[in-house]
Amino acid sequence: MSYLEEISLKGRDANPFFRMMGIDIVSYGEGQAVLTMDVRPDMMNGDGWLQGGVYTALADEAMALALFTVLKGSEITATISESTSFYRGVQDGTIVAEGTVIRKGRKVAFTKGVVRRPGETGEVLAESSASFAVIAQQ
Repeated sequence: MSYLEEISLKGRDANPFFRMMGIDIVSYGEGQAVLTMDVRPDMMNGDGWLQGGVYTALADEAMALALFTVLKGSEITATISESTSFYRGVQDGTIVAEGTVIRKGRKVAFTKGVVRRPGETGEVLAESSASFAVIAQQ
């Protein structure tokens, strides 16, 4: 069963990281994915703000899920590099990550991710860009 088939059947439970972090799948398809997550006290840094790696991890998962929607059946991915710019901290509430495939080549794919507060005009908290290896399995 493919990862997307598992997501379709099991939702969050198809991905152990989603389950651990409380990530919900809002939508995915055609090179796009949207995930949400409630900010919890155990995700904070020592100053009481959401730890930066959580932004990056959520954006990474949204970008990867978006990429899975455009892969051929025999392809898998691995993150090559990722960069995140942080704009605003949060201490509570829900955050949303939107992943988009910018370009998928035969060997490398490029994606972007935006982490924001909910709503159409939700404040942008962080932006990520990533490149993924596209690996043809035999």
